Amino acid sequence: MADTKENILHTALRLFARDGYEAASVSDIAGELGITKGALYRHYKNKQDIFDSIVQRMYKIDAERAKKFEVPEETFDRSPAAYRITDMDKVTAFIEAQFDFLTEDEFASNFRKMLILEQYRNREIAELYQLCLVSGPVSYIEDLFREMMERGIWNKSDPKQLALEFYAPFYLLLSFSDTAPDKKEAAKLLKTHIEHFIEKNSAPRK
Repeated sequence: MADTKENILHTALRLFARDGYEAASVSDIAGELGITKGALYRHYKNKQDIFDSIVQRMYKIDAERAKKFEVPEETFDRSPAAYRITDMDKVTAFIEAQFDFLTEDEFASNFRKMLILEQYRNREIAELYQLCLVSGPVSYIEDLFREMMERGIWNKSDPKQLALEFYAPFYLLLSFSDTAPDKKEAAKLLKTHIEHFIEKNSAPRK
C-alpha cells in the first residue's frame, strides 16, 4: 500500500510538471498508473490532497537538507539564533548542493517545473512559487547576510541588494541547466559566481 501511495505522488507530480496542475486530472493520474480512480481515492481524497502531500513532502525534504548542511531551517523571526552563527562556508556548501538537488533530483526538479508552469494560472501556486523559488530564498539570504555584516564577515552594504546579487545568477542558472547539453556546466558557473562574490564582498580580516 505504501508503494502505491508513493507511486501516485511521484506520478502526479510528473504530470503536473509536464501538463500543469490544472490540466492534469485524477483520471489522468490513475490512467498513467494503470489503476482505477476508486483505487487512487483509497489513498488520497482528491487532486488537492495529492498536491498538498507533494508540498508537505518538499517542505520536509528542505528542512532535512538545511539541517544536514547546518544552515537555518526556519525563518529569521522563528529562529534568529541560527542565523547569527551560520558562516559562509556552510551557506556555500548548501547553495551548491541545492542547485544540484533542484536540477538533478527528479522530485525536486518536477516540483520546480510545476511551480514555474502553473504560476500564471493558479494563485495558490503563484504564492508557492514566490515562497520557494523567488522572494522566499531572497529573504532567507538577506537575513543571513545582514547577520554576517553584524559579525564583520561582509562589508557593510544593503543586505537585500546583496542577497539579490547573490541569488539572481542561481535562479538564472536553474533555467539554463534545463536546456543545457552539459548540465554540469551550470553548476560550474554557479561555483565561479560564488567564489567571485565572496572575494568581492568579504570584509578585510582584522
